[in-house]
Amino acid sequence: MHILITGGAGFIGGHLAEKLLAEGHAVHVIDDLSTGSIRNIDAAKGHPRFTYDLDTIFNERLLREAIDRAEVIYHLAAAVGVQLIVDRPVHTIETNVVGTEKVLKFAVLKNRRVFIASSSEVYGKNPEVPFNEESDLLLGPTIRHRWAYACSKAIDEFSALAYHREKGLPATVLRFFNTVGPRQTGRYGMVIPRFVEAALKGEALPVYGDGSQTRCFTDVEDVVWVLTELLKHPASAGQVYNIGNPEEISITELAKKIIALTGSKSVLRFVPYQEALGEGFEDMLRRVPDIRKIAALTGYKPRHNLEAILKRVIAHMRSAGK
Repeated sequence: MHILITGGAGFIGGHLAEKLLAEGHAVHVIDDLSTGSIRNIDAAKGHPRFTYDLDTIFNERLLREAIDRAEVIYHLAAAVGVQLIVDRPVHTIETNVVGTEKVLKFAVLKNRRVFIASSSEVYGKNPEVPFNEESDLLLGPTIRHRWAYACSKAIDEFSALAYHREKGLPATVLRFFNTVGPRQTGRYGMVIPRFVEAALKGEALPVYGDGSQTRCFTDVEDVVWVLTELLKHPASAGQVYNIGNPEEISITELAKKIIALTGSKSVLRFVPYQEALGEGFEDMLRRVPDIRKIAALTGYKPRHNLEAILKRVIAHMRSAGK
């Protein structure tokens, strides 16, 4: 099968490309490296079934040709990371909304199967956890740039589902919950690589707010397993699926766990949200996935617990000299 990955030089995209190649598929990647890295596709480069373009999905001629050649599209190209979202709200909205619209309008011309990467961010401030795919989406006011990303991903979802309902496009929406693992960068606000890098250097770990907010982390290997498994399930078209790991931990406890696993002498440094991310920043207290729907379809069950995930990240960053 010939598969296109937009944003394929990103953290998830690079791992997905390797998995698809190992399963015998041909893979083409488009990435402008705005948040991705050429290092994420180093293992794939040179493979006879792998090709790539270092370009933007806003290059319509390139995108249309790539979609024309593909049988399946994983649309992962997006603005990612809380720091980037806060710093560049225009880029966030344009990349997510306009970029996804371009992918959908060309995919429908050839009736290509499309997987749209969304995010647990769309659940916003809904306090009722765990979130299932029919939970309400509760966003904050438009004057808080924090919610621009969540809104843009919700629009992506509405667009994909509208193309499915009106035009029959076999599109599936996937809501990722904090995917982590080797090669992820902390440059754009991802908490685990930031904490691990600080701990390995013996620096204070910056915990935003009071650290009581909880998150659930999913190993990238588990994510790419279910992404490739979905190829076997055409009935997923027109559906939304959570992809995550329900194991929950507070950010304070996460920081302490990383310090213990690295044997670091680092301490915690609590940073007010307004100092770290600007005035008026809002956060969610909890974000926990209900994964029963994706489990029923594919048999998905996270194989990596948090401690195993952290050990893999720590080992990778140590070997990389971080």
